[in-house]
Amino acid sequence: MRMNDTKIGSQEHKELFCRSFIATHQEYEVDKIAWPAVDDVALEALRSIPFWKEALHTEQQAGAMVKAFTNTIRDPLLKEAIALQGYEEERHAQLIEFLIKHYNIQVSQLPEPAIPSNVKTAFINFGFGECLDSFLAFGLFELARRHVSYIPKGLFEIFDTVLHEEARHIVFFINWVTYQQIQEGQSNWQRGIQAFWHYCAAVQDKIRAFSGSVQEQQEGFTATGASSFIDNLTPELFLSTCWQENTRRMSAFDPQLLQPQLMPNLSKLALQILRLIPFRRQSNSQPQLSNY
Repeated sequence: MRMNDTKIGSQEHKELFCRSFIATHQEYEVDKIAWPAVDDVALEALRSIPFWKEALHTEQQAGAMVKAFTNTIRDPLLKEAIALQGYEEERHAQLIEFLIKHYNIQVSQLPEPAIPSNVKTAFINFGFGECLDSFLAFGLFELARRHVSYIPKGLFEIFDTVLHEEARHIVFFINWVTYQQIQEGQSNWQRGIQAFWHYCAAVQDKIRAFSGSVQEQQEGFTATGASSFIDNLTPELFLSTCWQENTRRMSAFDPQLLQPQLMPNLSKLALQILRLIPFRRQSNSQPQLSNY
């Protein structure tokens, strides 16, 4: 996390991250979106993507949960900002639902969203999970845009707006949760332990997506999404694209705002390790050259 002039946890900090979030909201109506025409190849590809059901369920659940959490907030400015996030989450669900219906994508019936008993904890868990998911989704989206020529540009433009909103959500969240923790009197190490605990819970969810049943693997968004678009995708290419896209999207925000740092830092470390492996293998496999 980083902050320049505004003291984190202060009223000025709250004003900054709330006003910035509200001011960058984009007005659009889902039922007025002009969905691009697609040919048979693109239509088949869209229908074969495995994560539409899970994406719709996640957004519907998020919208209901954030709306319920909004009702517990007393601070007028925080309430306005969090209510706006709830509206955007619901709009994401509506957008995915419109896409599913427009392109006649077969999705089985979803259960009604369930409101958790502790909505504040659910909001925090969801926020840390979004920090992980968004970082991976930024890279997946860019790789698809580069390599999948049969999907029309207009469809990428629609979902680019969604990803920008997700970037706003995680920046707002990381500032909100830090502000909230400081207001509760938590020290730096207490905040760090809490963040670590919540991130671990989010990582466990991702591990279950990779190692669960076949159906769970098919429904995991970032777990299987990249392989749906690109053959022979290497970890280095995926992580480097995620890092580059995260850097680009985060550059749009006020530098005084905190930004999620765990995934960018972990990806940089992983990339450094991955880039050493071919060198070591080559060094070990190549004979030593004599000076004579």
